[in-house]
Amino acid sequence: MDLLPQLLIAGVVIGSIYALAALGFVLIYKSSRVINFAHGQIIATGAFIAFALTQMGLNFWLAGLIAMLATFALGMLIERVFLRKMVGEPIISVIMVTIGLSSVIEGLIHLTPYGAGSFSFQTPAVLSGEGLSVFGAQLSRTQIAGVLAALGLLGGFTYFFNKSTLGITMRAVADDQMAAMSVGTSVERVFALAWAAAGLTAAAAGVILGLMSGLTLGGLSGIGLMVFPVVILGGLDSVLGAIVGGILIGVLENLAAGYLDQFVPGGGTRTVFPFIILIAVLLLRPYGLFGTKEIERV
Repeated sequence: MDLLPQLLIAGVVIGSIYALAALGFVLIYKSSRVINFAHGQIIATGAFIAFALTQMGLNFWLAGLIAMLATFALGMLIERVFLRKMVGEPIISVIMVTIGLSSVIEGLIHLTPYGAGSFSFQTPAVLSGEGLSVFGAQLSRTQIAGVLAALGLLGGFTYFFNKSTLGITMRAVADDQMAAMSVGTSVERVFALAWAAAGLTAAAAGVILGLMSGLTLGGLSGIGLMVFPVVILGGLDSVLGAIVGGILIGVLENLAAGYLDQFVPGGGTRTVFPFIILIAVLLLRPYGLFGTKEIERV
């Protein structure tokens, strides 16, 4: 089997999950200009809620749906209890709140039976069996379903922001909160919905990732940091950027692992390469491929 097609296909698979995880960053930043550093821990929360429900005997699909609803409510709760009180405060203060939340949520997960160790979902019957060969690369049914689910959610949110009244309202709030308030828009409601939607997508990403590669707290919560190069490359306020950036980062990190690890003692280029790209993007195009270029008069 040729190495290049295998690396490219595997990169697209993991890249689509990166894109879905990055969507949570974009949803919050697009509506409120806040970067949520607790996003990885919300991803882990959704995945472990779904896993705990399957251990209680619930159907995998129903458990995933309940987990998404639970993190939808968690996102709304975080915005209402913590972030709403920070409106008008310096951005560094808001960032520190989200960093604090990440530690609190991770600590709470550690108190559960799932805080340590490695776990895995039982593969649903419909996803068992022979997969599909694409350009010589073998894809399992789980990988195919994960990619399709991720792209479906990404496509749905792209349509939501571009075509729906609420989506356009959220974009208007992001552009100018005072102007939106002057025409009767509830900025608080928009913020709450953005955090809730980000929580929903976080659970979806966590469940898909857990089904494909297993569940560990470090692996799931760490994905929040790993997708940061994705949102910087694509643009912090662009859903399309999250999709393109996710797939590009997934492919590039796989190519780095496949072709550069042999020249690096101990390997590990997969982990480092996305952050090299992040630094390059910040230096050359800080607003990303599709992000809004802001010009301020000084």
